[in-house]
Amino acid sequence: MIRIAAILTLFLGTLASPALHAQAVPAGDPACPPLLRHAFNQLQDGTPQSLCQYRGKVILVVNTASKCGYTKQFDALEAMYARYKDRGLVVIGFPSNDFGQELESNKEIAEFCRTTYGVKFSLFQKDAGGSLGVNPFYVDLGKATGQVPKWNFHKYVIDRDGRAIASYKSAVTPDSREITALIERLLASKPAA
Repeated sequence: MIRIAAILTLFLGTLASPALHAQAVPAGDPACPPLLRHAFNQLQDGTPQSLCQYRGKVILVVNTASKCGYTKQFDALEAMYARYKDRGLVVIGFPSNDFGQELESNKEIAEFCRTTYGVKFSLFQKDAGGSLGVNPFYVDLGKATGQVPKWNFHKYVIDRDGRAIASYKSAVTPDSREITALIERLLASKPAA
């Protein structure tokens, strides 16, 4: 019964907004780690972007919302990105309305993030891949870490080899000692050959 409900949710979501859903990246690229074999439309212009472009990078993934008590974490996310991007950190955000706290349109979200927080890191379209529960990338992250977002601004860290190695609850800020120490350690490492 649960499986039927999940299939219906996925099917109905696809009918509602097919352009926003994740696109599978061909598995033929052995250099792309399985976790990164997904593509999503960029928030700003809708251009499809493969996550494979981030292989060899350290990735901080976060589900965002513009009207959440944790929205101020955009400042810390942008500061982390600015501080570490030249060393190989990528921050990617997935605006989500799973908890009813996101703006209505992708245009509004992009404008809000740009003008309020000066966000320059990559953001994908709202509910890219459907709700986080059916977004294939988030499903893979949940399987890899054993944790799924319970609220906005849940964070995952992916190492240079494309492995999800840590998950942090919303209250743990991106610039916390815990996350910063892990990011610095991972940035100092080289991807496996």
